[in-house]
Amino acid sequence: MKKTLRRTGDASADVAWERYMDPSLWSTWAPQIMGVDASTDRLAAGTTGTVRGPLGVRVSFEVHSVDEAARVWSWRAWIGAPSAGLTLEHGVDSAGSGSSTWLVVDGLAPLVLGYSPTALFALGRLVRA
Repeated sequence: MKKTLRRTGDASADVAWERYMDPSLWSTWAPQIMGVDASTDRLAAGTTGTVRGPLGVRVSFEVHSVDEAARVWSWRAWIGAPSAGLTLEHGVDSAGSGSSTWLVVDGLAPLVLGYSPTALFALGRLVRA
């Protein structure tokens, strides 16, 4: 199943993009993230790591692509087997004096539907000034 989520806010596109590119900032806008251990300080194709969630949940990830000029990146995140995870594609666009962000979540329907409300909330915080 594929689902697209969108949010718009007052943060500039540059600010929102940097919040994505620096994994140490993810917990500042995504309340479900307690911390991130990443193989690089800035996301790039091939970056791997673990997202630490509530109750000790650990989600592995690998970044597939990053296009800085287009402000688009994609990755796969999973618990257990990579084949049972989610593929996520993110983007940031300018929207007036603020920004708009979108996320395409692709995976098994229960995972996509279960993750979507949390992701939508986090995206709103990503683009908040």
